[in-house]
Amino acid sequence: MLRAILILGFVLGLAIIAVFSVRWLQPPDNGAVAIVLPACDLMGPPCEWETEAGLWSVSLQSIGDEGQGAEYRLTVSAPDTPERFIAVLRGESMYMGEYPIPLRRGDDGQYLAHFVAPLCTTAAEMVWRVDLQSGQQPLSESVPLKLVFQSEGH
Repeated sequence: MLRAILILGFVLGLAIIAVFSVRWLQPPDNGAVAIVLPACDLMGPPCEWETEAGLWSVSLQSIGDEGQGAEYRLTVSAPDTPERFIAVLRGESMYMGEYPIPLRRGDDGQYLAHFVAPLCTTAAEMVWRVDLQSGQQPLSESVPLKLVFQSEGH
């Protein structure tokens, strides 16, 4: 009789864990609708868009490979000056962490940064996304595009 109660308790416990673990593993639904932004390839012509404040322009140039990966120059023209203006490099095709890239204001009013995209050891090509931020706050309202580029490994 004790054995039957223990087995029944064990089965009931597993059923409860199964029901609640499904809820715990699901992402939270905050009522937010995922917005799919059009992608703009930063390695092509500059990505440009207009806001109420004025014209934005973002471009990326590959400036060489010194064995540690390809080095890039990011140039951002913004109509207003965000506080603590940074770009954040994130893996788009595979999560490889987040890499903040501080932007410094140039003499011509543009913001510039040099960075090396980390190498992916499992794939020859990697798609990266560049998100613009003012400190910790994303500039998602100002940027209607997904700024992406593809780097190639060794």
